[in-house]
Amino acid sequence: MAGARFDLEPSIKALLRDLDIPVSRVLRRAELPADLFAQRPIELSVAEYYRFWEAIDAEAAAAGRADLAVEIGNAISVEMFAPPIFAALCSPNLATAATRLAAHKPLIGPLRIDVDSDDAGRLTITYRWPSGEDVPPLLATAELVFWVALARIGTRETVRPVVVTAPTWVPRTEALRSHLCTRIISSETFSITFTALDAKRPFLTENDQMWRVFAPDLRRRLFDLQATASVADRVRAALLETLPGGDPSIAAVTGELAVSARTLQRQLRDEGTTFQTVLADTRHDLARHYLRQNNLRTSEIAYLLGYADTNSFYRAFKTWTGTTPEAARLDRAPAVAERPAMQHHEAEAR
Repeated sequence: MAGARFDLEPSIKALLRDLDIPVSRVLRRAELPADLFAQRPIELSVAEYYRFWEAIDAEAAAAGRADLAVEIGNAISVEMFAPPIFAALCSPNLATAATRLAAHKPLIGPLRIDVDSDDAGRLTITYRWPSGEDVPPLLATAELVFWVALARIGTRETVRPVVVTAPTWVPRTEALRSHLCTRIISSETFSITFTALDAKRPFLTENDQMWRVFAPDLRRRLFDLQATASVADRVRAALLETLPGGDPSIAAVTGELAVSARTLQRQLRDEGTTFQTVLADTRHDLARHYLRQNNLRTSEIAYLLGYADTNSFYRAFKTWTGTTPEAARLDRAPAVAERPAMQHHEAEAR
C-alpha cells in the first residue's frame, strides 16, 4: 500500500445516519476523537480504519442487526459517494469504472484492487488487504456489496455477479446471498466477477465532462498520498504514467517526481533495489495484465511497455518467464502466474 494513512470521506457520516447508527457511539467505541468529522482532511491509519468498522459492526450487533452489510448495500446512494467513486460513476461502464477505482482506491481505503478480464470478457475485481492486521468481516463484506451497488446504480439494472469468492471467516447469511443473487465460494482470495454483458453495460450516469473535472484533483490527491510511500512505490506509480507514452527512462521518472537521477538512485539503493529492477518488475506486471486483454496485439503491448521494438519485448519476456508472449497468452498457468528471479534487468531495459 502506498501510504500509512489515507482519507476517510465525510460522506460516511451520512451513511451511518441513514443506518440509524449514532456516529458519537461509533467514534467512542473505536477510540477515535469525538470531533473527527470536524477535521479536514480526515486521515486514519489502517488500524484506526479497522477499529472504525469494527465499532460500526459492534453497534449494529448490540441492536440485534445481523445483516448490516446488506443494509449498507441498500442504503448506498450517489449522494454518499466519495469523489473517486462518484468519478467512477461518470465512466461509460463498469469495466472502465473498476479500472479508474483501481488507480484511485488508495485515497479511500487500505486495500489494492486488481482488475482482469478472461477470454469470455468476464470482469473480475480482486482486492487485497494489507498484511499484519485482521480485516473486520463487515468491512470485507461491504466491499463485495459495494461493487454490486455501483453496477446497479450506474446501469439502473439488477446486475448480478456470477462468481463471488472470500475466505471462510466472511459471514454467509441468507440475506447476503439473496442480495448478491449468488453464493460466496470459499477461497483465500476476495473477488467478484461479472459477465461480459454487465461489464460493458452502459452506465446511465456516464459524464465524460465531469470526469475531466474530477481527474486532475484525484491525481493530485494520489500524488500527495504517495509522498509518504516508499521510493520504489513512487517510481512504479510514475512509470505507470510514462511507459504508455513510450518513455521508460529514468529521466522521465525523475521529471514526474521532481528529483535528480542521482538522488533517486541513492534512495532506491537505500531501499535495497534499483531503478532497473523496479522498471523490469513494473513491465512484467503490466505485461501480464495486457496479455489478458485479447484485443491487444503483441506489438501494441510492446509499445505500451515503452519498448523501442517488439523484439526487445520478446527478449525481456523470455527472460522473465522462459516463454514467449503468445505462448503465455495461450497457456497462462505457470509461465505468467509465476515470476522467476530476474537477473538481467539492466540488459532488458532499453
